[in-house]
Amino acid sequence: MDLEIKGVAVSSRSQTQLFSRRKNPLHQEWTSRSWSTQNSCPLEVPPLDLGSLVDSDEEDDFSHAPISTVPIHFDPPKLSPALGWAVPCYKTYMQHHLSEVQDIIPEDLPAPSGKYKLKYQQYETDMKEGYKQYIQRNAEKAKSISIHESSRKQTNEKCDQAEEASMDDLMTLDRKALLQQAYAENPSHKLHCAQKSEAETVAVEKMKQTVAEQMMIDQLCRAVISDPEQNVKIKKEESTCFLPDSKGTPVRFRKRTLHETKIRTNSTLTETVLSHKLEFDGRILSRNGRDALRELIGFFFIRDKSLTVYEYRRFGKNRTNVLPFIQKNIYIHQCGRRKGQQYQLGDFYIGATLTFLSSDHPSLPGSIKENTFLRLRITSINQVALDSLKAFSGGAEDVICEEANDRLLFRAIQDGLKKQLHKSGVRILTGLGKYFHHLDKEGNGLLDKADFKQALEIFHLEVSEKDFESSWLILKGNGSDKDRVDYGEFKRAIIGEMNEYRKSFVRKAFMKLDFNKTGTVPIIDIRKCYCAKKHPQVISGHSTEEEIKSSFLETLKDACNKSDEVSYGEFEDYYEGLSIGIAEDEDFVRILCTPWGI
Repeated sequence: MDLEIKGVAVSSRSQTQLFSRRKNPLHQEWTSRSWSTQNSCPLEVPPLDLGSLVDSDEEDDFSHAPISTVPIHFDPPKLSPALGWAVPCYKTYMQHHLSEVQDIIPEDLPAPSGKYKLKYQQYETDMKEGYKQYIQRNAEKAKSISIHESSRKQTNEKCDQAEEASMDDLMTLDRKALLQQAYAENPSHKLHCAQKSEAETVAVEKMKQTVAEQMMIDQLCRAVISDPEQNVKIKKEESTCFLPDSKGTPVRFRKRTLHETKIRTNSTLTETVLSHKLEFDGRILSRNGRDALRELIGFFFIRDKSLTVYEYRRFGKNRTNVLPFIQKNIYIHQCGRRKGQQYQLGDFYIGATLTFLSSDHPSLPGSIKENTFLRLRITSINQVALDSLKAFSGGAEDVICEEANDRLLFRAIQDGLKKQLHKSGVRILTGLGKYFHHLDKEGNGLLDKADFKQALEIFHLEVSEKDFESSWLILKGNGSDKDRVDYGEFKRAIIGEMNEYRKSFVRKAFMKLDFNKTGTVPIIDIRKCYCAKKHPQVISGHSTEEEIKSSFLETLKDACNKSDEVSYGEFEDYYEGLSIGIAEDEDFVRILCTPWGI
C-alpha cells in the first residue's frame, strides 16, 4: 500500500549533506527504503512528520530543505500465529496489570465471631494504653534531658563566658605580648651576641678606667686646697709679725696651688689612701627618663667611710666627659630602718639603694631637686675588691633583723602575685603605671593608702589585709611623707622587679632608641628600629614581619599615656611585665637583643 508522508525529500546525496553537518554524524547513510523496511508497522499507525524530529540547534536548521510528498510502500510483517500485533499495541496499562494481579482477599469470608471481636477490642485497648505510656515516658525523658541540657548549657555558657573573657584579654594584649617570648627559641646568632658583648665589655672597662683616673686627679689636686684646716693655718701665719721684705710677697697674695703650697694638713689624701676603694655602678630611681638613663660610677673609701659618685657623659660618638655628681663626703641613711646611721661596707651590694638629701647637693639637676630624696640603685659592683676589703676590714656588718623580716614579707607577697602575673604581667603592670599616673595630679609621685587599695581591687591583685597593712607601715617609714607613699616604691615592693642584669639590657635598648637623650622616644622611631625578621614565626612562614611588628607596637601603645611617644618608664614597665614569665636571664637577654640589635 502506498502512503504519502510529508517531510524531507530523501535522497542519498541530500541526506548525506544534511546529516554530515550534525554534531554527532552517523557513520551509516539512511535511505527512506531502509528506514521503512526496518521500522514497519501496521496500517493503523498514524503518519509521522519526520521534519519535526530535527534538533533545535541553529546549525541543524532544515528550513532550506524542500518539502515534498514521497510515496512509500509498506509491506506488512509476517508474524507468527502465536503472537499478535495488536496485543502490545492496543491493551491499556490498567488492563495489562489487572490481568496479572490476583485477588488477595476472597469474597466469601465468614463474619467474625464474638470471641474474636472481644480479643480484638482487648488488643486494641492494650495497644492504645501502651502507646499512651510510651508517649508519657518519651515526654518525661525529653523533659529530663532538656532540663539537664539547659543546666549543662548554662554552666558551659558561664564557663565559656569566663574563658572568653580571659581569652579575649589574652587575644587583645597578653597573647600579642607573649609573642615576644618566641625570640628566646631562636639561638641563631648567639655567637654574634657573644662577640658583641666582648667588645662592649672592653668599652665598659675603658670607661671605668677613665672615670677612676679622673676621680684620682680630682681628689689629689683639690683635697688640700679645699680643706678648711688650711685657711686656719694661713691666718695664724699672717698674724705673726715679720719684717717686710721688698723681694717677697705676702702669703695672702701668693698663688695657692697644690705644687707651690708648703702647708700640710692632717686630712691630706694620698694615692695609697684613695686606692683602698670599692667601685660600683649606679642608676637613679626616677620616672624621668633623662635622669634614669644617667651613667653613674661611685667609689666608697674604706679608710674614712666616705663615698663619691661621678657621671660619665657622652657627647656624640667621640667626645666624652667625666663630671662629679655627688661630692666626696661621709653620708648617712636618710630613710628606712637605719635612718641616721653612716654607710658601711655591708650596705654596698647589687640591688642596694642609697638615699641622699637633694638639698645637700646644689649641683644636682633641677629635675632631681624636685624630689626630697635622691635614690641611687647599685647595678653592679667590683666583687674582687669587695672580697678583699671585707678581709681587710674584718668582714661586713650584718643586716639588722628588722630589714631581713621586711624583705621576707615583700618576697612572700611577690610570690603570691607571681601566678596571677605569669601571662598577664604586661597588661597589669602597664595598666598600673597608667592608673597611678592618672591619679598623680600633683606630679610628685605620691599617693595615699586608699588609692593603692583601689588599684589592687581594680586589677584583681589579691593581697591579704594583714600583708597590706604591714607593707604600708614599712613603705611609709621609708618616705618623707607620713601619709603618702611613692607609687614607684609601692610597685617595686608589692609586685617586685627584674634583676639589675636584665634591667641593664632594657636601658641599652632604650638608649639606642633615645639618641637625643630626652627620656622619650617617638613611636615612628620605634617602628623604624624594631626588626622582626628573626622571629621564629616569620622564619617558619606562619606570620609576616609586619604582623609581629604591629602586635608589639599595639601592646606598647596601650602602656603609653601619649599615643605618639613612649617614655622610659613605660618602656621599662612593658619589659618588667614580660620578664615575670621568663625564668632564665639568657632567654630574656635574647628577647631584647634580637629585635633591637644590641
